[in-house]
Amino acid sequence: MSLSTAESVGRDRARRARRRRGVIGLLAALIAAAFAVSLMVGRTFYPPGDVLGVLLGQDVPGASFTVGRLRLPRAVLALVAGLCFGLAGVTFQTLLRNPLASPDIIGINWAAGAAATFAIVVLSLDGIGVSAFAITAGLLVAGAVYLLSFRNGVSGTRLILIGIGISAMLESVTSYILDQAASWDLQEAMRWLTGSLNGATWGQTVPVAAALLVIGPVLLAQSTRLSLIQLGDETAAALGVRVELVRLVAVVGSVGLIAFATAAAGPIAFVAFLSGPIAARIVGRDGSLLLPAALVGALLVLVADFCGQFAFGTRYPVGVITGALGAPYLVYLIVRTNRAGGSL
Repeated sequence: MSLSTAESVGRDRARRARRRRGVIGLLAALIAAAFAVSLMVGRTFYPPGDVLGVLLGQDVPGASFTVGRLRLPRAVLALVAGLCFGLAGVTFQTLLRNPLASPDIIGINWAAGAAATFAIVVLSLDGIGVSAFAITAGLLVAGAVYLLSFRNGVSGTRLILIGIGISAMLESVTSYILDQAASWDLQEAMRWLTGSLNGATWGQTVPVAAALLVIGPVLLAQSTRLSLIQLGDETAAALGVRVELVRLVAVVGSVGLIAFATAAAGPIAFVAFLSGPIAARIVGRDGSLLLPAALVGALLVLVADFCGQFAFGTRYPVGVITGALGAPYLVYLIVRTNRAGGSL
């Protein structure tokens, strides 16, 4: 390689690195702005000084209850759940080299939803009981999908198809349970299945934040190895990557994030699916997408929840807004894949 070529490559790498840092900084700033707006704006507007006083532990008449007890847990849950969904979704997509390999598609969300519906309608549980059922079911179904798709390694196409089949079965189970439900249980189950941050409490938020603090760094530490796996299992193994170990850590970690976030906020539709492609568009595909996608997920949930509350004549759960965004993109992705002559 000539000196001029090496300099050109170096400048190009530096330019991409600057773009990446700039985009990550912009996403962080937008998240901070959305978080602040969600604390200030509502039926009553509180200026930044009042909100800051509440955050510092001061007693601010009116704001201490409205901001500290109602808006703050909701905003924090939106933030951490969005980070979990975005990080877990792009981990699946990177690991399996397929943009359809997200928890929305392969059955994990439906597993948590079916278990939570059963807990609410049949067992009359609420709170921690529902969350425990959702987390356990998500982990068990993810393990079943992984084992059923394993044959000399895990094929992304095989995993997606098995996940879609299991999703269909779980959707039928959920529909049957809802059909037998009393009206008061039906309302609670449907609110949970839609994906909602209404009535968020610190009891819901803290476990998700704890899971993110424990699992998030583990997944981010695998970002380089996951990028090498995208080159193919054999190539990654030749470069010293323990492919199956990395894959196991990534799957278990991602499922854990999805399960905790879904148990707290419900299966907020398509956030895990959309975050990776959006991050790839704005950052570029050079380097790991794990951190950018996590930030995109947080921004999506914060903005969608705010729009669901105040942008329309009536209030909609956050899952309705993200579902309206994600469904057209899923159709577009499938059509584009078919036109390109590819397959799932």
